[in-house]
Amino acid sequence: MEMIAGRFAVVGNPIAHSLSPRIHAAFAEQAGHAIDYRAEYVDLEVFESWVLDFFEHGGRGLNVTLPFKSRAFALANVASQRARLAGAANLLTSDQDGQVHADNTDGKGLVTDMVGNAGWSLRDARILLLGAGGAVKGVMPALLSEQPAAIYVVNRTASRAEEIAATYTGSDVTVCGGGYEMAGANVWDVVINGTSTGLSGGMPALPPAIAMAEACVCYDMAYGPAGAPFLSWARERGARDVRDGLGMLVEQAAESYFLWLGEYPDTKAVLSALREA
Repeated sequence: MEMIAGRFAVVGNPIAHSLSPRIHAAFAEQAGHAIDYRAEYVDLEVFESWVLDFFEHGGRGLNVTLPFKSRAFALANVASQRARLAGAANLLTSDQDGQVHADNTDGKGLVTDMVGNAGWSLRDARILLLGAGGAVKGVMPALLSEQPAAIYVVNRTASRAEEIAATYTGSDVTVCGGGYEMAGANVWDVVINGTSTGLSGGMPALPPAIAMAEACVCYDMAYGPAGAPFLSWARERGARDVRDGLGMLVEQAAESYFLWLGEYPDTKAVLSALREA
C-alpha cells in the first residue's frame, strides 16, 4: 500500500475522542493508499507555535477542532471566503513559501449530512442555533445558503451571539442573536446544538418552554456520548427526527481530504462502517 507523502493531523484540546484518524485512514484505503494522520493534543498556550512547527517539519495538512478554530483563522496568512465569513478555520495547509492557508469545511459537512444524508430540508425553515463559538461561526454561511426563513443564534453570553448576527446584517435571511431566553421567541423547525456542553454530560441552559413545530428536527454537532444529552432532550420534546454530528464529521473530513489530495472519497461507506461500530 503506497504511503501518501507528508504528515497530516487533527489538533485539539481535548482530542482523545477524535475519530478523524480512522476516517482519513479509511478514505486513503479506498484508493489503495496509507496516510500518516494523527490526533494531536496541544496545550492551550502553545497552539500557534505548535502549528508553525508542524508545517516546518513535514506537515502537509491540519484539521483543527475545539477550542482552536478562531485562533487557527487568526494565525493564517491567507484565508478562503468560507473561513473569512466564519471568522474560524478547521483546516490549515502551508505553501512552499511557508504561508499558512485557512479554510472551513464545517458548514459544507453539516449541510451535506442534514440535507444529503438525512433528507431534511432547510429552505424556509426557522432555525435555532445554540452556541457562539468557532463551530457555530463555521456553519453560518452554509446554513444561510440553504435559504432558511430565519436563524436565531443564542448563547450563554448574549453579546457573542449578537456579534455573529451583526455579521449578517443585510442578509436576505433574518438573523438574530441573543441570550438563551431568546429560544422562547419562535416556533422552531430545526434546532442545532453547536455548544460543547455535551462533553461534560450537560445541556445549554435553555428556557423550559421551547416550541417545536410538528416536523421539527434536531441536530447536535457533537457525536457519540457528547451528543447524547441534547438528543435525549430533543426526543423528550417530540422532535420528528434527531441526528448527531458523526455524519458532519465524515463529510467535512471528505472535503478536507479532497482539498489536500484532489480525490473525493466515498463518505457513505465510511459513515455506515462507523455507525455499525
